Amino acid sequence: MDIFTLHRGDAPLLISLPHDGSLIPDDLAARMTPPARRAPDTDWHVSVLYAFARELGASILAPRHSRYVVDLNRPPDDVSLYPGQNTTGLCPAVRFDGEPVYLDGQAPDADEVAARVRHYWQPYHQALGEELARLKSEHGRAVLWEGHSIRSVVPFLFEGRLPDLNLGTAGGASCRPGLAAKLEAVLTGQSDYSHIVNGRFKGGYITRHYGRPDDGIDAVQLELAQINYMDEDSFEYAPERAARLQPLLRRLLECTL
Repeated sequence: MDIFTLHRGDAPLLISLPHDGSLIPDDLAARMTPPARRAPDTDWHVSVLYAFARELGASILAPRHSRYVVDLNRPPDDVSLYPGQNTTGLCPAVRFDGEPVYLDGQAPDADEVAARVRHYWQPYHQALGEELARLKSEHGRAVLWEGHSIRSVVPFLFEGRLPDLNLGTAGGASCRPGLAAKLEAVLTGQSDYSHIVNGRFKGGYITRHYGRPDDGIDAVQLELAQINYMDEDSFEYAPERAARLQPLLRRLLECTL
């Protein structure tokens, strides 16, 4: 079974979309609540939104399966990335609305979680690490861009409405200060969308783990409010909204290059 798709580009830029997948195997879906079977917490359509990046020479890595199978942006030991705050885990038991993913008594045990890590998590991360190594070998440096999205209002996770663009650099640790400053300047220089840097979303496991600016790898996460490119209730892509947002995304990616 294919775990992911990888488009290999010729520029020193890898776009990772770890929550783009929505597939849930039938036997697993049968153990879930009806709302969870729709995979509502998917980063819907981010692979479509970022498709233009192939024109820039970017590599693009995306999984097929839902984060409910295993969350590729969580550490394999499931240590919380945001201690003291509501969040979801490696194999989420609750949805972003705080409601259960599984029917009573059907959540995975430790052995099943470990098996999912081996079958789904490890292949994705192996591919991610190998592609970064290839790009760095060819270009001397590489940038890892973590593309994410989420509903604009999720009371279980944060108060109020989320800014439109949420840039995370692990508090400045995952990329060079000069790159972070240039990206923030791009966001500050436009007035169409609200933004924040290292706010509620500072970067997940992938940004924090692979971002090693002193070793030639810069990592940045961008969490988008989904209202800016899709209908958040129906999960339908909104091409006109997306077309308005994409030029800004292009400027950000061009800045990394």
